[in-house]
Amino acid sequence: MAAPSKNHIALAFGQVLRDARTEAGVSQEALALSCEIDRTYISLLERGLRQPTLSTLFSISDQLGVTAETLVADTRSRLRSAARK
Repeated sequence: MAAPSKNHIALAFGQVLRDARTEAGVSQEALALSCEIDRTYISLLERGLRQPTLSTLFSISDQLGVTAETLVADTRSRLRSAARK
C-alpha cells in the first residue's frame, strides 16, 4: 500500500477531530478558546485545510478528554478503511 498523501491525512484527521469534538459536546469555538488558539483554526483542521503541530494536538486532545495517541490511531484507521474502498 502506498503512503497516504498529506491531503488524505489532513482530511482523515479532520474527520476524526470532528467526531471527537461532537462526541465531547463541544463547539468549535469553545474548543479553540479552551486551547487558546484562533477560533477559525478548528474549522480549518476539520476541513483538512491545516494540520496541527504536536503541541496543538496535545492541547486539543486534553480538552476533548482523549489521548493524542487515540486521535492519531483513529486517523490511521480511517486512512486504512479508505484505502480498502
